[in-house]
Amino acid sequence: MSLRYAVLGLLAELDGASGYDLLKTFEISLANVWVGTQSQIYGELGKLTADGLIEVLEEGPRGRKAYGITEAGRAALRHWLLETEPRNARRDEPLLRVFFLGQVKPEEAVAYLRGQAEQVAGWQDELAGLARTVPWDDDNLSIYGRLALEYGQRSTEMRREWLEWAIREIEQRQR
Repeated sequence: MSLRYAVLGLLAELDGASGYDLLKTFEISLANVWVGTQSQIYGELGKLTADGLIEVLEEGPRGRKAYGITEAGRAALRHWLLETEPRNARRDEPLLRVFFLGQVKPEEAVAYLRGQAEQVAGWQDELAGLARTVPWDDDNLSIYGRLALEYGQRSTEMRREWLEWAIREIEQRQR
């Protein structure tokens, strides 16, 4: 359901954006917060149009459509932002696996944790690259996008540090 509001929010900021524009914006700015694939975004554009929350502003070559948010869409976005309680995800599959690492050999547990640390380091590199390449400005997407990016950078740093600590804990226990 949140994809719907991610698309509405982007169209509130990027009036006249196409599905392709939205997909690229997801890849550049929202991937840290919410992932949206091409088929999901285009599917949601169809649903939002059918529900009267967005409209096709113009159609261009090769079927390109530019979308705009309607007043009903702005009202729905505002309602979601201010009047509904967010569902905080409490599921973390990698951490669930950590909980049960006692079922494998300690060296296998350490190998799993090292693999997770490498993955997190890759995410950190991606976020750092994103921070350097995004053309930051004083618009809403830049201001609030930087806040979300900073959260991603801090949370991945904390996770990497925790993984390194967990590895040391298991290795010390083996000695």
